[in-house]
Amino acid sequence: MINQIISKSTKIKPDEFRAVILSFAFIFSILAAYYIIRAVRDGLSSNWSDAELSTVWTMTFFISFLVVSFYSYICSKVNFKYLVPGIYGFFSLTFFCAYALLKINPETELVRKAFYIWVSVFSLLNISVFWSFMADIFNKEQAKRLFGFIAAGSSLGAIIGPTITLIFAERLGSETLILVSSTMLFIPLTIAVLLGKATDSDGHNQQNNERAMGGNFWDGFLEFLKPPILKNLLFGIGMFIVIYTGMSTFVYFAIKNILTDIDQDTRTQIWAGIDLAVNILAVFTAMFGTARLTKKFGLKVTLPLVPMIIVFGMLILAISPILWVVVGLQVVRRAGEYAITKPAREMLFTTLDRDVRFKGKSVIDVVVYRAGDIMWAWLFTGLTQVLGLTLGGVAAVGSAVAIVWSYLGFRLGKNFDTE
Repeated sequence: MINQIISKSTKIKPDEFRAVILSFAFIFSILAAYYIIRAVRDGLSSNWSDAELSTVWTMTFFISFLVVSFYSYICSKVNFKYLVPGIYGFFSLTFFCAYALLKINPETELVRKAFYIWVSVFSLLNISVFWSFMADIFNKEQAKRLFGFIAAGSSLGAIIGPTITLIFAERLGSETLILVSSTMLFIPLTIAVLLGKATDSDGHNQQNNERAMGGNFWDGFLEFLKPPILKNLLFGIGMFIVIYTGMSTFVYFAIKNILTDIDQDTRTQIWAGIDLAVNILAVFTAMFGTARLTKKFGLKVTLPLVPMIIVFGMLILAISPILWVVVGLQVVRRAGEYAITKPAREMLFTTLDRDVRFKGKSVIDVVVYRAGDIMWAWLFTGLTQVLGLTLGGVAAVGSAVAIVWSYLGFRLGKNFDTE
């Protein structure tokens, strides 16, 4: 009876239950750890002007390029079964070091900016590694049924993380929360080992897990730029992500500027409150709605759905450029991304082989994403500080960009459905 209830409500088959629950716990723990320090990072942004933050984002792009290149090198040299656990162990240790540096040099702006950059690198690479791992475990048919439920684990983790921050930021101080996050990253490390052992039950997978992928560190970049460029799936996904970063950047800068005159701990709590609202909205949609949406309508509807909502949201913001409209748009945009767009986008990678998933995917998830960040950050700075556009004017530009985003999502989804 329990199996029937689970199967009907979540589309999970009994023989998939263990792997799905472990995957759910995996993404739950890494998102909880990340969201504890995300608000700490975002709270720092109001210390800097638009130009300073754009410069920080530019540095984030170059650091991301170096990190992804090194990651691709590691993929080529390290046995696959050690790769995923090693990534989370490495980041855990670096955050312990970041805490020590912030305590030793509490007033040094360089350390704060370095911490902001490193959290931004971690935020994308750790998620990219996770979904690459998921696409390695589950096939295309399973992805349509299971990725929505698994993604709900990220939303649930992203509820617990900011809740911890909201409760303890003032009591412990923002920097102490870095220790909590660092410690939590040992949980996904352990789960990655367990999932790796589960896939070893297949003889073919065991053979693949016992070897490195081979190749060179630049393979992922070559895959992204592989001709014909207009038919290259990685390039198409990369452009989809670039436009997504535009929507994210416009709203982020707007909120950042509004919070300039508020103290650090209060800013941290406000950002955590936004995160909490986003993920409460996202968790039930991802757990019970996404699988039904993708099964019934396919990705040609699922991928452009949130972009079309953003088109109308930006138009509303252009007419009424006030705080609560910006916050509402941020909540709807991010909840839709986590619950619908993200798992749908990750389904596209199930048609690619392991080397492309782990090397090429990290390029578009981190380097291309951060390139989009700096492009849109400087564009926002230019629109506001050079051309003098108000928030309403920027929103009008954003609505036009979101229309292009919707069309690209439709094309990617349609190609996936017809394969």
